[in-house]
Amino acid sequence: MGKVYLTGAGPGDIELLTLKAFRLVKDADVIIYDRLANPDILKEAKDGCKFIYVGKKDSHHTLPQEEINELIYQNALQYEIVVRLKGGDPLVFGRGGEEAIYLRERNIDFEFIPGITSAIAVPEYAGIPVTHRGVTVSFRVVTGHESRDKKSSQIPWENYKTDDTIIFLMGLHRLKYISSKLIEIGKPKDYPVAVISRGTTNQEKTIIGTLENIYQKAKDLPTPALIVVGKVVNLREQLNWFE
Repeated sequence: MGKVYLTGAGPGDIELLTLKAFRLVKDADVIIYDRLANPDILKEAKDGCKFIYVGKKDSHHTLPQEEINELIYQNALQYEIVVRLKGGDPLVFGRGGEEAIYLRERNIDFEFIPGITSAIAVPEYAGIPVTHRGVTVSFRVVTGHESRDKKSSQIPWENYKTDDTIIFLMGLHRLKYISSKLIEIGKPKDYPVAVISRGTTNQEKTIIGTLENIYQKAKDLPTPALIVVGKVVNLREQLNWFE
């Protein structure tokens, strides 16, 4: 039996891949990769490495998660080094924990390889710090794509009345809902919001607006995209360096 490396591929820019992840990609016998991992990473694999795509897109999944879990397991029975390559970090809404539990229950060794999360790196490339002295001392990372198995929202909207920076991942399709919920709990309609599409890549595009108008301004942006809500968005005018 082999070992599975649940590996973060970073947010898009291939140079943000960690040295450890890079080494494992070069040594891998099989790489099981998702849609958000930069495909150029696969070019670094050795000759004969097997590639398996299990990407997920809105309303279209190559395989359901249960079958991905089994696929990883079956490959660990056949290959010595199995790299499960995930965009960002494997444990930030990456379902890496579920895959690890599945492997542990079947006595397969695994290791987590942290990756740079898009929650921090993408705003940073857009010139938006998630914290800034005198503006905000904390930030929250929230899923914009809740499990369909839940009958009610697990997001504690009432807790978001503070001036913490809020980063919503995978939430572009729910942008109108997110904006209306934040206005509903008392945030001003002119509260600053940014939507960043394809962050850290040469296709990055950022739209700035308010809770009241961001849906109309950003609804046609391509995915992947994340949403930043907070006064730190106003710093982009001074800090934008990449676009």
